Amino acid sequence: MAKVILICGRLCSGKSTYAGKLRKEQKAVILSVDEVMLAILDPYLGERHDEYADRTQKFLFDKSLDLIEAGVNVILDWGFWKKSARAAAAEFYKSRNIECEFHYLDISDEVWKQRIEKRNNLVSSGSSDAYFVDENLAEKFESLFEKPDRNEINIWIEQ
Repeated sequence: MAKVILICGRLCSGKSTYAGKLRKEQKAVILSVDEVMLAILDPYLGERHDEYADRTQKFLFDKSLDLIEAGVNVILDWGFWKKSARAAAAEFYKSRNIECEFHYLDISDEVWKQRIEKRNNLVSSGSSDAYFVDENLAEKFESLFEKPDRNEINIWIEQ
């Protein structure tokens, strides 16, 4: 039976790059909230961003079940920043007898700041359609992130 891999990590921690490598190794499909939202919605949704992100996540959870039922491995690439979100995702799959594993990308603050700067340079130059991460957004997401405990994670990647 197919499995699901949930990528956990801070904003700009390398989750999408890692997911791309895993996709080839696992012969999997990547489901990404950011990819969907940037493709079909205005990237500057303001106060409605969280609402649309939550709705997109629900859609992708449901879509993952279709893919898994068809025998396709799935990679969920959207951070799982809160312990409660990780627990809910694990329960969602385990209650359906679907194998799931969490991969966590652990990066230092110095590397994190370098990656934000790199991303912002790519966005500013038009080379990337990712979200631009200004200081306020970085602070917001940093305050939301709850570093996982080792017992929550199947594969812990130090970068």
